[in-house]
Order: sequence, then structure tokens, then C-alpha cells
Amino acid sequence: MIDFPSCFGENGVQIADASSSSGTNLLTQTTTPNKNTQNLVTCVYHCKLHSSSCFIITITWTKNLMGQSLFVQINDPTNNSFSKHEIKSNLFTKRKGSKTLQTGPISTDILWDLSSAKYGSSSPEPIEGFYLAVTINQELILVLGDMDQEVYKKMNCSITCSPNSVFVSKTEHVFGKKVYATSAQFCGKGQVHEILIECDQVGSDDPFLSIRIDGKMVMKVKRLQWKFRGNYTVLVDGLPVEVYWDVYSWFFGKVMGNAVFLFQTCLSAERLWGSGQPAMSWSGPVGKDVGQSGLGFSLVVFAWKNE
Repeated sequence: MIDFPSCFGENGVQIADASSSSGTNLLTQTTTPNKNTQNLVTCVYHCKLHSSSCFIITITWTKNLMGQSLFVQINDPTNNSFSKHEIKSNLFTKRKGSKTLQTGPISTDILWDLSSAKYGSSSPEPIEGFYLAVTINQELILVLGDMDQEVYKKMNCSITCSPNSVFVSKTEHVFGKKVYATSAQFCGKGQVHEILIECDQVGSDDPFLSIRIDGKMVMKVKRLQWKFRGNYTVLVDGLPVEVYWDVYSWFFGKVMGNAVFLFQTCLSAERLWGSGQPAMSWSGPVGKDVGQSGLGFSLVVFAWKNE
């Protein structure tokens, strides 16, 4: 675990905001890394107001040689509209603050404090010492981070007003030579698991792919040149998780591209046993909140090989 890079020790965030009822989706603008991108993480949350209105909030954390950025996109499926807001690293502003934006009848507040945030060794997504909150028409709809009590104090409310939000997907671009690390919380209030994907096809007559969760080997694929695409099922937190991989471009691409890995929770036992795949178990508390919400979780990892 490391702090925010020391060269940005006193820097902060700057808001650049835009609103639109149509136009280019933010994800298409930010999910294709270039040579200056170290990493990118996109998280999607399904959020529900007490009025039963639903919103899709997309949080994208990026890091490149110029610093770090945070994009917040709020989709309103009912009105087929979205607003997007950017919080950017800047040498002359503070890394905490708030912003109020008006999109038609909807008033959006974004509150954040990244001044003491801790980050993983390569990920731009903070893991502790921060908060990020979103309100719609003064109702708290999303809170991220371990400093949620600060948010409740600012809003003069108790934890009983915690938002009804479900973490539904995470997409991450990771870079490495043969080992690619990420983390995932396969159920909303479950454990955060460390995931290591390892593949070393250089100088090997029989390259293989292995996946470890919290240090435990849960999957190993031999003769990877022949099995460059496939799927397998493991159990995480008592939930069946389907793992798909595609490493074709690592072996046969004209230009070295990225491999893709998908981890998808299965909400139905029939999907597990109907797949015909054996289930490798990784025990933990059963993710009841996933089943009750009716929303599964997916993790997509784009693995890029460093030159």
C-alpha cells in the first residue's frame, strides 16, 4: 500500500463539468488506454432513491504521467439522459470539496475528500482514507470509501439514511510482464479479494495461465496456445463465479494487444451445474445481498503486457 504519489503531495482536484441528453458515452472516451496511461478503473453502481427512481452512476479512476483524474457519470434511464463530471489532479487546488450541478429538475451534489487517500501499488482507485458521495435532489444516493461518517456529518444525518446502491461491475486496465493484479468485491457487503493472474509464455514450450484469489490457486490452464479462449467456474464467498479468458492476441496478434478476463457471478445454480464445468471452491460468507438485489457482479480485466 502506498500513498498518492509524493510529487502530488499538496495537489488536489479540479472540476470540469458537462451535461447532455445525448452524445458520446463517457466510457468510450476513457476506456482505451494509450502509451501514457498506467491504469484505468471503471466502476458501475445501480442506485435507487426512496421514490423508486433509479440511476446508474459510473465512476472512472484514471492515472497517467500527468497525474490522476476521476470521472463521475450519472445516467437517468427514465429520461434517457446523463450528466458527466470530471475531478482532475491539479497542483494548485485542494483534493477535497463539493460541486452542485443542475440538470433540468435534477439537482446533483458531488462531495469528495481524497486528501488522505491510500492507493494500491499500481491502481488509481483509492482503497482507504477517502470518501466520494453523490446526492440527487438532496437525497444521498451513493457513498464510497471508509470515511462515510464524514459524509453523514456533513449532511446532518445518521447511518440509517445510507443509500440503496449495488455495485454491479468493475472494468480495469492493468499492465505487467507476466503477473496482473486486481481486486474485487463479488458481493456488496462481502470481502474484498485480491486476484492475481499469471501468464508467462516467453521461453516456454508449454505456457500456462493461472489465477489465484487471496493467494490460493483456483484455476490453472495448461497448453494455453491451444486453449487461448475458454471458461471455468469457481466459488467465491459461496457464490459461483464464471471465469472467461481470451489471450489470443498475446500469441497470435500481429501487434501485441491485450488479453481479456471476465469474472461473472452466477445468480442461478442451474447456470453453474448446466455449464458442465467443475467448481473450485473458495469459501467465505455467502453473498446474500447479491441474490436479494437480483443484480449480479462482473469484473472485466484488460491485461496489457509491458514492453
